[in-house]
Amino acid sequence: MRNGGVSFWWQQVGLPVPADRLDGDVTCDVAIVGAGLTGLWTAYYLHEADPSLDIRVVEAEFAGFGASGRNGGWLSSELPGSARAYADVAGEAGLAAMRDAVRGSVHEVIDVADREGIEADIRLSGVLYVARSQAQADRLGGELSAAQVAERVRVAGAVAGHYDPGCARVHPAKLVSGVARAVRGRGVRIHEGTRAVRIEPGAVVTDRGTVRAPTVLRCLEGFTAGLAGHRREWLPMNSAIIATAPLTAAQWDEIGWAGEELLGDEAHAYCYAQRTADGRIAMGGRGVPYRFGSRTDVDGRTQDWTIESLRSTLASLFPSLAGVTIDHAWCGVLGVPRDWSASVAYDSSTGLGHAGGYVGSGLTATNLAGRTLRDLVLGRDSDLTALPWTGHVVRRWEPEPLRWAGVHTLYRLYRAADRREDAGLARTSRVARIANRVAGR
Repeated sequence: MRNGGVSFWWQQVGLPVPADRLDGDVTCDVAIVGAGLTGLWTAYYLHEADPSLDIRVVEAEFAGFGASGRNGGWLSSELPGSARAYADVAGEAGLAAMRDAVRGSVHEVIDVADREGIEADIRLSGVLYVARSQAQADRLGGELSAAQVAERVRVAGAVAGHYDPGCARVHPAKLVSGVARAVRGRGVRIHEGTRAVRIEPGAVVTDRGTVRAPTVLRCLEGFTAGLAGHRREWLPMNSAIIATAPLTAAQWDEIGWAGEELLGDEAHAYCYAQRTADGRIAMGGRGVPYRFGSRTDVDGRTQDWTIESLRSTLASLFPSLAGVTIDHAWCGVLGVPRDWSASVAYDSSTGLGHAGGYVGSGLTATNLAGRTLRDLVLGRDSDLTALPWTGHVVRRWEPEPLRWAGVHTLYRLYRAADRREDAGLARTSRVARIANRVAGR
């Protein structure tokens, strides 16, 4: 089994060699920090709207090194954050508009991939959520019975389910590399191997020179904490994934997963999975939730106990796969604001903007954020700039050691709640309700 190496997805397509490193000071119209999907989509749509713009993207490693090339491949219509938080800002009408915009972004990504010739194993196959206890079933409120769930996928212990057709499976590295290729094809410079150390109005200071621009956009998601002055803004939360060896036809028949729908559950320490284009199961969940001091990993290597925990979860869902070979394991970070709700913002007086904090739902939200930043930077009043995440401000996370102790305590509480519900508790555990309140979810 390979552990790390950024991700299984990147190992499949080949790790890029950082190119076009910055060589001294430059000036441009728009400087974007971070060549994940947020930065790349923003560059794509800005250049599409105004091809005269000189746009530069600076990236510490290579385009797609972070969550954009490590995620579970869910092009999902799930909200990037708390429905309650968005409703508090804009009411039920604003929340409905946000839901519609996210759902529409699934199709926007698919349309751009078709238009730009990006082959990323995209299948609009929907997502199946399963409940494996009465408490989970009550939270899910799904329309599918246990028998109907089994007609799609035979998940052990499933008592109810919900199917959402508006979601797609995707190969993350193929998608982000394809978007990067499309951006470069438009003439946007992506300076890889160039680490930003400070952002200020009119400039991005890097380890290889300063990029001066009237518009500077921070698109670092889980790596935001590594930038000077932003350590407590978004928590770099860790998630880990394993990929099995390709399953045999008999194994697929045994578990009944004949389609390509995504699969998730309603546990508090939830899991998420996809059937890959080459016949594997890639399944993720929480490992070590947070590293002291907002540190992030180097190359995606995860802990042995996390791998065993995910292996155990896979066997619990599909007992017949208890001995299946795990070919690869890796991890990555996602950005979590204090109220667990994403934001997009731009201050025309300073030229500074940002987007992120997607709490694990970024594969779709990055596209919506890129189009929203485009409109904000160009001074457009649009339906996108009116969405409730625009200009959303939350307080900072607590200082250490409170931050580390709090996050680890929260996830111990969530796992304790799952154990109680799995043991027969017919309602959502009070332990989880308390944890949600403390977490700000």
